[in-house]
Amino acid sequence: MTTDNLLRDALRQMLALLESERQALAALDLDSILTCSDGKLELCETIEREAHGPLDEECRGLLDAVARLNEINRKIRNLIAANVDARLGSLTGRINLYGAGRPSVAREMPYYA
Repeated sequence: MTTDNLLRDALRQMLALLESERQALAALDLDSILTCSDGKLELCETIEREAHGPLDEECRGLLDAVARLNEINRKIRNLIAANVDARLGSLTGRINLYGAGRPSVAREMPYYA
């Protein structure tokens, strides 16, 4: 197999893995999420090893699709994390330090002249 074919194959595998990761995130399947994370690291190493010189149009398109899907998955992970944080905060009575409507620290602290 040529280098371009190996790179295309790795990028296609990455696309499939990112789709699996999105499904794992939707199902909140921690084992699958961790497996996908390990797979992404391995594929990134393969892609770095195989990417030499200018990329052809197909590889650029695959790389763009991989980057967009990875960004979508990152946003989903952040939304899940924010949701968990909010739920834990409400269970523990923790005040959201960055929430809207909270008085500023300067107004809460007494002024000593």
